[in-house]
Amino acid sequence: MANYLIKRILMLIPLLIGITLITFTVIHLAPGEPVEMQTAMSPKVSAQSRARLREFYGLDKPLYVQYGLWISHLARLDFGRSFAPDNRPVLDKIKERIPITISLNVIALILEFGIAIPIGIMAAVHRDTLLDRGISVFVFVGFAVPTFWLALLCMYLFGVKLSWLPISGIHSLGSEHLPFLARMGDMAKHLLLPVAIATFGSLAGLSRYMRSTMLEVLSQDYITTARAKGVKERIVIYRHALKNALLPVITLLGFSLPGLIGGSVIFETIFAIPGMGQLFYQGVMARDYPLVMGILVIGACLTLIGNLLADLSYALADPRIRHGRG
Repeated sequence: MANYLIKRILMLIPLLIGITLITFTVIHLAPGEPVEMQTAMSPKVSAQSRARLREFYGLDKPLYVQYGLWISHLARLDFGRSFAPDNRPVLDKIKERIPITISLNVIALILEFGIAIPIGIMAAVHRDTLLDRGISVFVFVGFAVPTFWLALLCMYLFGVKLSWLPISGIHSLGSEHLPFLARMGDMAKHLLLPVAIATFGSLAGLSRYMRSTMLEVLSQDYITTARAKGVKERIVIYRHALKNALLPVITLLGFSLPGLIGGSVIFETIFAIPGMGQLFYQGVMARDYPLVMGILVIGACLTLIGNLLADLSYALADPRIRHGRG
């Protein structure tokens, strides 16, 4: 197990370098440059001024030289400075936005797994019943409805027509003067719609996956033997079947880790939430290469770590895998 862990960690380094190389090349091949985006609305800007800006940003150098300089700074955990007019360090911008995005997505992820797993278990235990069909209709409606369209409908209904919930931002104007509990309540009202829509849209895939794996486990011989011995159905379901049915779900949990950063671009843009998703969208529109690369590197690291944690969790949960690797 230790040798496997060391081998996997060492493999992460060339994988990360390959991901950054491909990403760096692709974003520089996209039409438009930061200089063009910044001077497009100023027709009086001369060609010399544009050339000086390209030199200032290092865009006059060959692409491989730019990548070499960028990767050397990354080795020192320096993501460079943003191409935006404020010219702030990328790391500072990310530090400001990342707590909001992680909080939003962690809450949505907990609700997603906390609701989808019981729904999948109920659908599997009551297979082909009215309850199973009702659950299927409910989750597939969430899967079929476009999330951005549902978000706009909910904003109109609960925010505009009924005035129950705010529809943008994470704080009300002047909320910094409220007591602590009142501020938390105000933030909860702002995050209710984004979290609810993000959770609803993700229930279908996970709940159906849980249902299929649970049905597969319930058809195994050891489950039939346990029932034949007179073991209570509740113990058969939740002690014997559930543990093995959760093994594939553990893998999905590891794959959900990158979504903590990049899974909220749509919601943060629609609801004007100042998080990483909104920052990434703004960076792409402005061709802010250092900012985009900084966010993508964090997402790539989370993806690799998520895959590693999923494999390790799978091995810890299943003794057959653990002993086989040993």
